[in-house]
Amino acid sequence: MAFIIDDILLSPLKFTVWIAAKLRDSAYQGMTDESGVHEELLALQMRYEMEEIDDETYEKEETKLMDRLEAIREMKEEM
Repeated sequence: MAFIIDDILLSPLKFTVWIAAKLRDSAYQGMTDESGVHEELLALQMRYEMEEIDDETYEKEETKLMDRLEAIREMKEEM
């Protein structure tokens, strides 16, 4: 009987901890997902090839995206 009461009293706390763990996992997955950066690189390259942007803009944006990609890979290595 005591175990049932403990489960009932602690269930809100257990649920909160479970939700926090799910949010943490989701945030980590979003931060370490390389596919979004790859898609942005492809879109940038297409815009450049279609001459929608100039060389300077392309290089600047590409550098930013490559830095993000490198940061993601470093984060994955640390974990």
